[in-house]
Amino acid sequence: MRTGLDGDLGSAVGHGWRAGLGRAALPLRRLLSHAGKLLLPGQCALCGSLAGGRVVCAACHQHYIEGWQLARLPRCGKCANPLPAGAGAGLCGYCLRTPPAFDTTVAAAAYALPLDRLVLQLKFGGRLALARLFGEALADACNVAGDLVRPDVLCPVPLGPRRLAQRGYNQALEMARPLARRIQVPLQVRMAIRVKETEALSRSATPAERRAHIAGAFAALRRDCIEGRHIGLVDDVMTSGATMNELAALLKRYGAARVTCLVFARTPPHDE
Repeated sequence: MRTGLDGDLGSAVGHGWRAGLGRAALPLRRLLSHAGKLLLPGQCALCGSLAGGRVVCAACHQHYIEGWQLARLPRCGKCANPLPAGAGAGLCGYCLRTPPAFDTTVAAAAYALPLDRLVLQLKFGGRLALARLFGEALADACNVAGDLVRPDVLCPVPLGPRRLAQRGYNQALEMARPLARRIQVPLQVRMAIRVKETEALSRSATPAERRAHIAGAFAALRRDCIEGRHIGLVDDVMTSGATMNELAALLKRYGAARVTCLVFARTPPHDE
């Protein structure tokens, strides 16, 4: 018959042995978890097929992203909106009438089904793994655009403090990190800040309404990173271009030599 002391001691020894075994098993559990990811790869975020450890399977990537990049359709040299068939190189009517402050735009894909769902999942669903996909796709688009002059530094479009606190991250910054690594351009996080909180506008808003909405939203912090330099502005989507234009105009006032917009997705043509 065990005494109370014996029982307590046995319990303590048993607990200590189990804890030690648990600690010893941690590396094994991690190894099994890693093997599970390799043997049971996740599903493609677009078609649901096995994706081989990628967010989007090779077939969907080739069709929706690479195919769009390689189509080489005529696009506006400023804002990347499609030009009419047979138009060749040039500017769209809107950029001719109202030249933007930025100099050119590179986009990796079209903001249309099914990729628009991925953009929304990154922005509002917390799927940060998509940021790497977007940044790397944008790097590939930069490589496809053979005439692109590489920026000297990248600047993600900043979020306001309230929106950043709500979301917990800035999707433009999360995209810019893999992009910067791929194209080997330094990233400057604090070049500019957002000083005016703005709410998302509906797709029906006119370009004039969008420009008024975003006016005065940004402030520059690092003139030494701006003056005389070619700045690459990184964001997830370009709709009317009002946000990029407002930020580019600010950077130009601080002496930027050139501003290139680098966006994952470009909306279809919109009413100007």
